[in-house]
Amino acid sequence: MTTHQKNGVGLSPESDGEAGFTLIETVVALIVIMIALLGVFTVFTYAIVYNAGNKARAGALTVLQQEAEFYRAAKFNGSPTTDAFTPGSPDDGRRDLTGGQKAARTVTTTDGLSFLVNIAVDNEPFVAGIQDETYQCLSPQGDAIPCTLKEITVEVRLAAPNPGWQTAIPVTAVVRRTRGN
Repeated sequence: MTTHQKNGVGLSPESDGEAGFTLIETVVALIVIMIALLGVFTVFTYAIVYNAGNKARAGALTVLQQEAEFYRAAKFNGSPTTDAFTPGSPDDGRRDLTGGQKAARTVTTTDGLSFLVNIAVDNEPFVAGIQDETYQCLSPQGDAIPCTLKEITVEVRLAAPNPGWQTAIPVTAVVRRTRGN
């Protein structure tokens, strides 16, 4: 085997082409690494969006529970007068169990998320449609009687949905109240 002299060091002919990475090999390696990093960043972006959606849903459920409790605590046939149930704040109609669709309103949580709240009180849930305060309940014999069952539907949705799947997903609760107070 013959050796070549280069700077006083003996080299075999086979080692002449193995001095390091070529420019093409380096570029291919960088492209592979960039593709892998793009995949990792995509996963991080998805996780951030998913967590933001979970935060919004948790906030909506909190508002829903609060609203349902207001209606659960209301007098069955109470008048829609204000009773200052929240210290320092007048009653804004959330204890009004008279029938019908209530005006939609916006509730903002302590973390700054805004939700639209829609309430419907049905004086006779077994009759199609939402029966308002003018509806007269009837006995099986056809006599006018006081209504003894009300169905309250509370729907909460994100007021300014961002991003994606949060747009059309409301949280809804249906509470049935019977005459007891």
